[in-house]
Amino acid sequence: MPRGAFLVQKEVADRLSAGPGDPEYGALSVLVRARAEVALLGRVKAGSFRPPPKVDGAFVGLQAVTPPLPAEGPAGMAAFEATVKAAFARRRKTLRNALGAAWGRAAAEAALAAAGIDAGARAEELAVADFVRLTEARASIARKC
Repeated sequence: MPRGAFLVQKEVADRLSAGPGDPEYGALSVLVRARAEVALLGRVKAGSFRPPPKVDGAFVGLQAVTPPLPAEGPAGMAAFEATVKAAFARRRKTLRNALGAAWGRAAAEAALAAAGIDAGARAEELAVADFVRLTEARASIARKC
């Protein structure tokens, strides 16, 4: 599988490498982790550059992985991305409210129940696998309607 290393701002590296429950964890963290393993390879102080920037940097390694869902279809990666973005669109809100605003409250509660995810949880508590289950549950419910 392809891999690469990138020098980015420390804040970006923190977002890429964050896990569920971390303050930096967000949609970017989930979407990148769905396609790659992320490793924080090292920090680079601002003083290492001339002229020095106002922020520190960090090296991040990415190793591509097989996406957890097919590229196409109602439970594909496009639907996964839409689910993640909808869940994080109203950060700090419960999934019931965040997804309810995007899908309708009844559809959100049905998908969360089918996926076995607490409707009172927040998006920043879910791992990639949880978002995969939620995407599949929503697609399954949509097929039944």
